[in-house]
Amino acid sequence: MRWEHLGGDGSAALFDTDAVVTRTVDTPEFRGVTFHEVRARSILNRVPGASRMPFDWTVNPYRGCTHACVYCFARRTHSYLDLDTGRDFDSQIVVKTNAPQLLRRELASARWRGEHIAMGTNVDCYQRAEGRYRLMPGILTALRDFANPFSLLTKGTLILRDLDLLRSAAAVTEVGVAVSVGFTDEELWRTVEPGAPAPERRLDVVRALSGHGIGVGVLMAPVIPFLGDSPAQLRATVRAVAAAGATSVTPLTLHLRPGAREWFTAWLARHHPHLVRPYENLYADGPYAPTWYQRRITGQVHELAAEYGIGPARAGAARRLPPAAEPPPGPAREDQGVQLTLP
Repeated sequence: MRWEHLGGDGSAALFDTDAVVTRTVDTPEFRGVTFHEVRARSILNRVPGASRMPFDWTVNPYRGCTHACVYCFARRTHSYLDLDTGRDFDSQIVVKTNAPQLLRRELASARWRGEHIAMGTNVDCYQRAEGRYRLMPGILTALRDFANPFSLLTKGTLILRDLDLLRSAAAVTEVGVAVSVGFTDEELWRTVEPGAPAPERRLDVVRALSGHGIGVGVLMAPVIPFLGDSPAQLRATVRAVAAAGATSVTPLTLHLRPGAREWFTAWLARHHPHLVRPYENLYADGPYAPTWYQRRITGQVHELAAEYGIGPARAGAARRLPPAAEPPPGPAREDQGVQLTLP
C-alpha cells in the first residue's frame, strides 16, 4: 500500500510506514471493516487554487467512508493508496489518530491566520468510525479554543453527541452546519447510501440542532437523475426539509468523477440496467450533468423552497449563536466535495 501518497498529490509522505497500525474490530457494526490507524504529519489541507470550492482549508480526520454511498466523488482518493475505489473505499478506513493534537499545534503556529476551515467536504467526519475513535470532540475543542471559524457537512447523526461543543464554539466564532439529504425515498436510500443513516434520521438531526438554537442548512445532494428528480420527489424532499426546520436548502445534482463513475455505473447496471444508456448520454461530456439539467433542478428546488418558506444558502454566511442563549430540551438520536455553500 503506497502510504507515501496519502496526500493524493504526489507530495512527500504525510507519515512514515512504521506509524501505521492495522486493526479489525470484531463487532457487528464494523464487520468486514479494516481500520488503518496512522499518525499524520499534517492535518490542515489547502484546497487547490483551481478548485471551485468557496473555502481554502479543510480538515479530514478519515479517509474512506462506511456510509458506502455509491456515487461518492471522494472514491478516487483511495487509488492513491493502491486501494480500489469501490469496496475498499467502503471498508478500508484510514484513521488519523493524532488529528486533534496536530490541529491544535497547527492552529497555534505563527503562520496560521485563522482562516475558515471546512470539514466533511471529502468524507464524513461523523461516519460510524467516529463512534469508536472520537476524534471530533478534540478537533472541535481546538477550533473553539482558538476561536477559529469552521463549517461542518454531515450525513451522520453522531454530530448530536457534540452538541454542547458546537454551541460553545458558536459563542466565540462563526460556525456553519449543514446536513446532506438528497432525497427522502427510503428504497433509493437503501441501495445508494446503504451505510448512512436514513434520510428521516438526518432530518431528526436538523430538528434537534434547530431546537437547540443552531441554524442548520440542508445540502440537497445529490439529486440523482431519473431516480430522484421527479417533480413529486423534489417536492417531497423540500417539504420534509422545511418541516424539519432547516434554514435553507441548496440543491446539487449528481456528478460522476473518475473512481465514482465506474462504481456507480456498475451499480446502475445491476439495479437499473435500462438507465445505463440514458446516463451515458447525460454525462457524455464529463463528470457533471449538462448546464440545462442543473438549471432545471435548481429552478424547481428554489421555487419549492420559496413555497415552503425557506431559501438557498447564502454564500459565505455562517450562524453565530449568542453566548447567553439556553437550548430547550430536545431529542438526541445517535447512530454508530463538491462545490459547497454552508449556511
